[in-house]
Amino acid sequence: MNALRPLSLALALVLGAGASLAHADDLIQIYGEARASDPQLAGAEATNQANSENVDQARSALLPQIGASLAYSQSHGSSGGPQFVTNEDGSQSLVNVTSSADNYGRTLSGRLDQSILDLSKWTALKSARATVKSSDATYEAAQQDLLIRVATAYFDVLTAEDALRFAQANEQALNRQMEQAQQRFDVGLSAITDVNDAKAQHDTAVASVITAQNTLDDNNEALRQLTNKEPGELKKLRDKLPLDKPNPENPESWVAVAVEQNPVLSSYAYSLEAANANIQTARSGHLPTINGQVLYSKSPRWSDTSASSFNDAFHTNSESWSTSVGLTLNVPIFSGGYTQSRVRQSIYTRDAAQDQFELQKRLIERSTRNSYRAVIAGASQVEATRQAVVSAQSSLDATQAGYEVGTRTIVDVLISQQQLLSAQSSYSQARHAFVLNGLRLKQAAGIIEVKDLEAVNALLE
Repeated sequence: MNALRPLSLALALVLGAGASLAHADDLIQIYGEARASDPQLAGAEATNQANSENVDQARSALLPQIGASLAYSQSHGSSGGPQFVTNEDGSQSLVNVTSSADNYGRTLSGRLDQSILDLSKWTALKSARATVKSSDATYEAAQQDLLIRVATAYFDVLTAEDALRFAQANEQALNRQMEQAQQRFDVGLSAITDVNDAKAQHDTAVASVITAQNTLDDNNEALRQLTNKEPGELKKLRDKLPLDKPNPENPESWVAVAVEQNPVLSSYAYSLEAANANIQTARSGHLPTINGQVLYSKSPRWSDTSASSFNDAFHTNSESWSTSVGLTLNVPIFSGGYTQSRVRQSIYTRDAAQDQFELQKRLIERSTRNSYRAVIAGASQVEATRQAVVSAQSSLDATQAGYEVGTRTIVDVLISQQQLLSAQSSYSQARHAFVLNGLRLKQAAGIIEVKDLEAVNALLE
C-alpha cells in the first residue's frame, strides 16, 4: 500500500480542497485494495518471475561446468597354493602357502567442461530471451486488465444500485397508483379492471425489486472477489460528464497504436520470435560441436598383506595423480531421422505461432475499432437517454393529470411509469458504459495507465 500513497496524494490535488469528506470508497481506493490482494494478478506476477529464470538457465549452458568427485574403495582377497620358500640353511622347500590381502583406495577428481562451439546453445539463449519478453508483456497485459476489471466491477455496482433505486421508486409509485385505483373504484369512479391492472403492474414491480437486489448483491460479491473485503458505500458518478471524443478522432490511428503497443499482441510477437529461434536450434543438430575439458585426479592406494609362510604381515602404499587437458570434436552423422523430425516440428510450431499472432492482431484491430465506435456513439447515447428521462417524466406527469380528470386510463399511467423506469435505467447504463468504453479503448490500444483511472475517479462524488 505504500506505493499508492503518492498516487493518493496526486489524486487529492486533482480533486482539490473542496472534495467531499464523506466516508465512501472511490475507484482508486478499490484499485489499491485489488492491486494488493487480487490472486489473478499475483499469479501472473509469479508466473512472470518463474519465466524470467529461463535466460539464466539457457546462459548457464555457455558457461564453464565444474564438478568434483570423491570415491573410496575397499576390497579383500585371499589365495593359496604350493610355493618355493627359502629355508634358514639356504635350501628351497616347496610348501603350501596361503595369503590374504586387504586393499584400500581413494580417488579425488575435478573436472571442468567448457562449450567452445555449439550453435544450439546460443539459439536456445536467444529463444529464452524472447520467451521472457513474451512473459513480461503478458504480465503487463494482466496489470492493464486489472484496471479494467476494477473499473468494470465498480461501475457494475453503481449501475445495479441505480437499477435498485429506480425499481424501488417504481414499486412505490405503482403502489400509490394501485391505492388510488382502489379508492376510485370504491367511490364508483373507475372499473375493477383498473384495480386489477394496477395490482398486476405492482406485483411485477415487486419482483423487479427482488431481481435488482439480487443483481446488486452479486455485483458486490464480484467487487469483494477483487479486494477480499466487504465493499462499503461507493462514490457515485456526477451528473455532468465531459462527453469528450477520443483524441485523435481517427479509428485507424488508434488501431496503429494498438498494433504497436498492445501488450497481448507483443506477447504473441515475442512467442513467434522464440519459435523462429527454436527452428535454428533444431537445425544446429546437424552441426559439429567442440567442447574443452580439464581433468585432474589424485588416487592414493594402500594394502595390508599376510601369508602363512611368514611370521608377520607387510603394508604397502602407492599414490598416483594426473592432469589432462583436451578438446572433443563431435560430428553428428546419422541420428535415425531425429534431427530432421525436430526441424519439421519446430517449423510447424512456428507456423502455429504465426497464425496465433495474426489471429490476435485481427482481434485487437476489431476490438479497437469497436471501442472507438462505442465511445463516439456513447456520447450521443448519454445525451439522448438523458433527454428521454426528461421526456418520460413529463409524459408521466401529463398522463397522471389526464387520468385525474378522466381523459386517460390507468393503463396509460402504468405504461408511462414503465417508460420512465426504462429511460432512467438506460440513462444510468449509458453514463457508466461511456466511461468504461473510454478505458477499454485505451486498453485495446495498450496505453491504459493508473492515471486514466485517476481521471475517472475525479468524476466521482
